[in-house]
Amino acid sequence: MSDLAYTRYELLRAFRNKRFLFFSLGFPLMLYFLTAAPNKNTANLEKTGLSAPLYFMVSMASWGTMTAMLSTGARIAGERQVGWNRQLRISPLSAFSYLRAKVAIAYLMAALSLVTMYISGAALGVSLPARDWLEMTALIVIALVPFAAAGIFVGHKVTVESVGPAIGGGTAVLALVSGTWFPVTSGFLHDFGQILPSYWLVQAGRVALGGGAWNATGWMVVIGWSLVMTVLAARAYRNDTNRA
Repeated sequence: MSDLAYTRYELLRAFRNKRFLFFSLGFPLMLYFLTAAPNKNTANLEKTGLSAPLYFMVSMASWGTMTAMLSTGARIAGERQVGWNRQLRISPLSAFSYLRAKVAIAYLMAALSLVTMYISGAALGVSLPARDWLEMTALIVIALVPFAAAGIFVGHKVTVESVGPAIGGGTAVLALVSGTWFPVTSGFLHDFGQILPSYWLVQAGRVALGGGAWNATGWMVVIGWSLVMTVLAARAYRNDTNRA
């Protein structure tokens, strides 16, 4: 199986998985309209100085893209259960090509989630300078790197039965700690959140809210988690391969 053929196969699988499409695209979109639409005319949400459509757009963008990246783990867990990964390992497809295809499809789905959320925000009146759109998007793409590795790690460590709760529960906790649902500006959650990549994923969206780009701490956290999760994902893949 060639690299291109396998990538095309993964793309078709992703679009045929209705549950995956719902949770990575439909669910964030539904939550966005449920929270932002009733407050469409709110120009100063909870005294943040920001409109409700803008605040919730960037919040749902971070959550939707994070879910899309981690959902790679569900597909890998499913392949392990039916033995498909064993078949791939005796094919000419290299391990690098296998993992590259997984990451590429995850980024594609994250991009679709992001574009969908941007369009929805514009429909509710969100308007930003082109520079803010581009800077926010670039930071989100970088902040998703550790989650791409985390998806591969989870997929090779958990079963099909537990991958759903693991990903769903994990993203819910990360979203809460990182300030996705409401501003977290002080206290334990604020301090703890700053050591997590999810916090800086949310902050990437805050560029559109009048904030600046990441500081040195943000870059170090994202780079550090990217390296750690990449090592863990590679180790999990090798161990899984040795057992097969």
